[in-house]
Parts: sequence; C-alpha cells; structure tokens
Amino acid sequence: MADIFVSYARVDKARVAPLVAALEAQGWSIWWDPEITGGQEFDDLIAAELEAARAAMVVWTPASVASRWVRGEARMAADRGILVPVQIGAPNLPIDARALHTIDLSSWISESAGAPLQELVRALEGLIGRPSTSTRAGRAATQATVCILPFTNMSGDREQDYFSDGISEDIITDLNKVSALSVISRKTAFAFKGQQTEIAQIAKQTGATHILEGSVRKSGNRVRISAQLTDARTDNQVWAERYDRDLADIFALQDEISSAVVAALKLKLLPEEKKALGRRGTMNAEAYRLFLLARQYLEKQSPRFLRITERLARQAIELDPNYAGAWATLGSVLRNLRNRGEPVAEDPDECIRRAIEIDPLSAEAHSAFANLLIDLGKIDEAEKEAQRAIELDSESPMAHGAFASIASMRSDHKAAAYHRERAAEIMDSDFSSLALAAQHYEVLGDTAKLKDTARKALVRIEREVSQDPANGVALALGAGMFAYLGEVERAKDWAERAALAEPDDQLTIYNLACTLVRLNEIEAALKYFEMFATKTSLYNIMWAKQDSDLDAIREEPRYKAAIAKAEARLAAQDQSGASAEPN
Repeated sequence: MADIFVSYARVDKARVAPLVAALEAQGWSIWWDPEITGGQEFDDLIAAELEAARAAMVVWTPASVASRWVRGEARMAADRGILVPVQIGAPNLPIDARALHTIDLSSWISESAGAPLQELVRALEGLIGRPSTSTRAGRAATQATVCILPFTNMSGDREQDYFSDGISEDIITDLNKVSALSVISRKTAFAFKGQQTEIAQIAKQTGATHILEGSVRKSGNRVRISAQLTDARTDNQVWAERYDRDLADIFALQDEISSAVVAALKLKLLPEEKKALGRRGTMNAEAYRLFLLARQYLEKQSPRFLRITERLARQAIELDPNYAGAWATLGSVLRNLRNRGEPVAEDPDECIRRAIEIDPLSAEAHSAFANLLIDLGKIDEAEKEAQRAIELDSESPMAHGAFASIASMRSDHKAAAYHRERAAEIMDSDFSSLALAAQHYEVLGDTAKLKDTARKALVRIEREVSQDPANGVALALGAGMFAYLGEVERAKDWAERAALAEPDDQLTIYNLACTLVRLNEIEAALKYFEMFATKTSLYNIMWAKQDSDLDAIREEPRYKAAIAKAEARLAAQDQSGASAEPN
C-alpha cells in the first residue's frame, strides 16, 4: 500500500501528474489511480487504498469541489486525521474544508525547490515522517521521468514549425501510454521552446530524470530527424540517433524513437501498451501533414483561416477517408462557420459522429461532440462528452474549452476561468481563452486577476496581430483587453482596426459590441449587436443572453428587439428544416 493517497478530479490529471512525480522524487510511494477502469471494483479498491494510506492529499480545484467522489474521500481522510489539502486555481472550498489550512499550489510549476512544494513536503513530513535515505535513493534510481522538449525546426522556414511541433506532441502522447514512465506535460515541456536552457536547469524546473531533445529538417518528400536522450542526473547521453527517411516513413520513425527511449530506459511494456504505442490516426503521411497544418490554422479563428482549415481537412479525408482526426477537425470548423452565420456544405454533426465511429478513443472527436451539444443547449450531455475526452487526453485544450463553456452557461465563473486558463496553458498560441478568462475574473470582482490575465492575453494577441494584421477577432479581443486596462484610446483604435479588417465576421462584430459596452459607447455597441443578431446561430444567441459583457444594454429596447427577431428567425428555420424531413 502507498504512503500517500491522492484524491483529485480526473479532468485535472495533467496538473496533478507533475505533483505526484515531485512527491515520488522525495521518496514517498503514491496511489492516485490514473489507470483504473470501470470493470474494477472501484469503490472497494479506493476504500482499501485510502484506509491503508498514511496520508491523503486532496487537490481542490474548481472541478474537484464539484466531485462527490473527491468530497467523500476528503471526509474519510479528515475522519482518520490524515488529510493534507492543497488547492490549484480559485476553488470555492466546501464548507467543512474551510477550517483547515489549504496549501496554495496555483503558482507552482514543477520546480522541486519551489516554495509551495516545500510547504507541502514539510506538512507531509510532519504527518508521516521523511522517507529514509535508502528508500529515496532506491525509488529515485528506479523511477524515470522524461521531458520531451519541442523538436527544433531546422528547415529554415518558421511556417514548418507546425510539423516539428506535431512530431514532438505525438512522441509525448506515445510515451504517456507507458505506465512505467512518467512524462512531463506538453505545456511544461513547450515552455522551453526557442530557449537555450541547460539540461540541469530543465531537470531542476521539471523534476525530470531524462531529457529527450531533437531536431527536424523537412525538405520536399524527405525528412531528417536527430534525437538524443540525456540522463539529467549525470549529464550522460543515454541514446542518440539520426534518421534520414522518406516522408512516408514518418510514422515508423516516430515509433522507432518512442521504442528506443523505452529500451534505453530499460522499461518493460505491458502487452496492451505495445499495441497502443504504435496506434496512429492515419498511416498516410501527406494526410497527417495536412491535418497538422489544418489544426494550426484552426487556432487563428479568423474566417479566412477557417476556410483554409476546411479545405485542408477535406484534402486529408480524401487521402484517408478513415482519418478520425481529420473528420473531427472538419466538423469543428464547420460548426464554427455555421455559428458565425456562414454557409456550410454539410452538417458538422455528421462529420463529428463519423470521427467517433471511426475512432471511439479520439479525444478530439469527443471534444468536438461536446461543443456541438453545447450549441444545442444539451449541457449535461456535453459535460459527459467533455469528461470522456479528458479521460482519453487530459491535455486536450478543446476539452477544457468545452468545460469552460459549460461552466459559463451555468454561471460558474470560477470553474470557467480555471478551464480557460488550462486551455491557454496547454496551447500557447490560444489568445481567446485568456481573453475570456479575464471576463470571468471581472464577474468575480477580482480586479488584480482581471488585469493580470488581460495583460497575458495581450501578449499573445499582439503576437498574432504582428503575424496577421487583418485578424479581426484578435483585434477586437485586443480592444477589449485595452478597455479592461483603462487604455481607452488604444481600445478605440484597435476596435476601429477590427471593424475595417473583417467588417462582416460575426465573431468580430460581437466582440466589438462587447468592447464598446465596456467603453460606454452604447449606441455604437447596439449597432454592432443588431448586425450580429441578423444572421447568428442559436448557440450565439444563448451565449449573448448570459454574457456579462452585455449586461449594461440588457434593458435597451433595441437589444430586446434584436434578440426577439433572431429567435423568431431561428425558430422559423428550425420549423422549415423539420417540415422538409421525410415522414
């Protein structure tokens, strides 16, 4: 049985994993059920482990406070006098937990010497004592934690970053399937992108025992990948190899790298892990390249890039009709376009269901389906799909985005802010999640967090605008962030640029209305809101009706008339569609 039982919400797995690794590095054994399946005697197993543990650490987050499992485990641990509570984010702690000192780990990012972690270590030592030197040494010697750094793009073209990043992400995903290996999260690993950080420093910051780094050079249909694995404790190279292959061999190449790391670390794979290690969404290299490129364009949110994403996804599907990731991407982009009042050639629902049919284990497909259900107002069903996506991939930014939208619809702004920031942590090019998180902090009355988050959003927005000065969505959101920070003239300037850049885009128009409300430009805000309401979707109307940004115009007759006309139009469309269906 383990020294420490860890209770947490499954959606927080990626955040809890580095904490578990850090405590294991101290010499304690940990039980945190990362791989429990429904077929096991779940209740009995948890009860037995919790009863045998010497300490129980409960990780409070906005997600875990809503979990009856976590709350129940916290009560059991408190009754035994072994509870050590920590929190991440800004959870509204259960009433019976507020009397206990809760260690705040929100600012902790994997550093073994960080003050928050040291406070936790002291609390655990006070309860169960410090592991013996031999125990710590034995566990440190047998446990491997690898940090896979983003492979360097050596192609001489920054536009090829999507390809080298995609390879790095796939290797992270592959090695995460090995139960005997702890893998540092993508978010933490990609924080080192473009930096010349010493191996020892990376190990110190992440708690990794080994560092995998490499480079990718793509030229036409040829690809060269160099990779090396270093033992960070000794700075000795454990394994290194260079591969020169046809692009068509990219999947075999990824498998070879992952297998070489496992072999170099002398790890044993379970039979199901051997099968999972080589599991791919497609074996068509060109379809894979198009999918990676489509995913990159989807993040930009501009309608121009959405149409490019659509074309790329369709091309990938033409090359491999059974590519679930491409179908999910196509469904997501068609949903996005439809919500903006743009014509689409087919129903996004059919594309997403096709993706799940092809690959029921696709986190991307379940995340896309969750968002589709949110559009239809089926919030409880959407939550189940988002939870399934998180179980399949705890670092899915789309799943965290879906959870944030669900929380917003329920007016749970703490949970919404938490999931927005998680999505932004995982995907460092995501500027809209941070902008929305700032709004949640405004509703919560947390001015300091509002301004801090707005500044962080602006860093990403300004980077996007420098690359694409005509991105209306980025410009409109940037205007809103300047308004939050009291920079009125810059907010007005950016709002004007957004209106000029993409005057017909629904999302740009909507965000301009929100920004102008913040600036108390009510007449202008109403003009843009009326433009938005003329062709927007049901989901966007549902969103607008609960969006705190529009509270100041809620009682305006023009706002009410615009909502009423939009709802009547959508009801007529729905009736027309229903009557057209065959009996």
